Amino acid sequence: MTLNELNQLDPQAAATCFRQCCVSEAWVQGMLQARPFSSEASLFAEASRIWAGLERNDYLQAFEGHPKIGDVSSLRAKYADTKALAAGEQSSVDSANEATINALAEGNQQYEARFGYIFIVCATGKSAEEMLALLTERLHNDTETEIHLAAAEQNKITQIRLQKLLQN
Repeated sequence: MTLNELNQLDPQAAATCFRQCCVSEAWVQGMLQARPFSSEASLFAEASRIWAGLERNDYLQAFEGHPKIGDVSSLRAKYADTKALAAGEQSSVDSANEATINALAEGNQQYEARFGYIFIVCATGKSAEEMLALLTERLHNDTETEIHLAAAEQNKITQIRLQKLLQN
C-alpha cells in the first residue's frame, strides 16, 4: 500500500490497517485524526508523537495485542532457526538450545507475574539468547521504569509494522 492509498482509505478501513500495527484504540483514533500524512516521515513521526502522549492503560491495551510468549512448544518453533528469525541480519547463529527455550518460558511467566503484562521487546534481529538476556535484565526494573521501556519497545514494533504496511 502506498501512503496516498492509506490517506484515501475510508476511516474504518484505515483503522483496520492501523490496528495491524498497534491495537491501542487511543493510538488508532489519533492516527485517524492525523490523516492525511504529507510524507512517510510525517506518518512515522506522528505515530511516535501520538504514542508518547498516551496513558498507561493505552500502553497495556497495546501490549494485549501480542501473543504471550511462555509456551515451550511455541518458543521451540519460534527459535528453531534464529537465522530465519533475524532474516539475514545474523550470519552464524546456531539454533536456540532447549535450556534457553525453557529459561525464556520461565522468565516470561516471572515477568508477567511481576509486572502484570507480557514481556514486550522488539525481537527483530535478536536471537533467543539475546531475548533471554534482555528479559533477565528487565526483570530487575521497578514498575515505572519497566512500563516506559515496554512502551518504547512497543513504539519500535509499531514503526516496523507501519513500514511493512507501506511495503505491501
